[in-house]
Amino acid sequence: MSEENNNLGDKAEDAFDSAKEKASEFGEKASEKFDDAKEATKEFAEDAKETASEFADDVKEAAKDFKEDAKEAFSPDNPDSGKTVAIIAHMTLIGLIIAFIMNNSNKTEIGSFYIRQMVGISLLALVLGWIPVVNLIAWILPFILWIISLVGAFSGEQKKVFLVGEYFQDWFKSL
Repeated sequence: MSEENNNLGDKAEDAFDSAKEKASEFGEKASEKFDDAKEATKEFAEDAKETASEFADDVKEAAKDFKEDAKEAFSPDNPDSGKTVAIIAHMTLIGLIIAFIMNNSNKTEIGSFYIRQMVGISLLALVLGWIPVVNLIAWILPFILWIISLVGAFSGEQKKVFLVGEYFQDWFKSL
């Protein structure tokens, strides 16, 4: 039995040494894989940093181009600048306010003309809307005036709306 125990002890010791050796090999392989992963992560981070830097440069360039285009589009020297303001003035009350602000920074004759016209048409619609019996039918007149004015703004010509256009230009000449 003692020989059997020695034999079992030797086998256990051999198995332990073998497991120890395999664990050491596994540890070395794991260390190599970790180093490889570490290197790959470093390369990925460098590539990502370079890509982000290129993207940031592209965005800065696009923003610079947009700023230059916007300056050109709303420059008083650009004949279409006033036309843009005139068209924006026709887009609801918020559009009228935006057009008013845009025109204050770069006054154009056509922009001012259509802002005055839209203020007049808007006030006319508001007043006609308050008249109880007439208000349903009365909205038709301001709508027709708005369409005529919008067509004039798109064409870039200063077309006064019929009946009240001359009054609007006179009453709101400070705009």
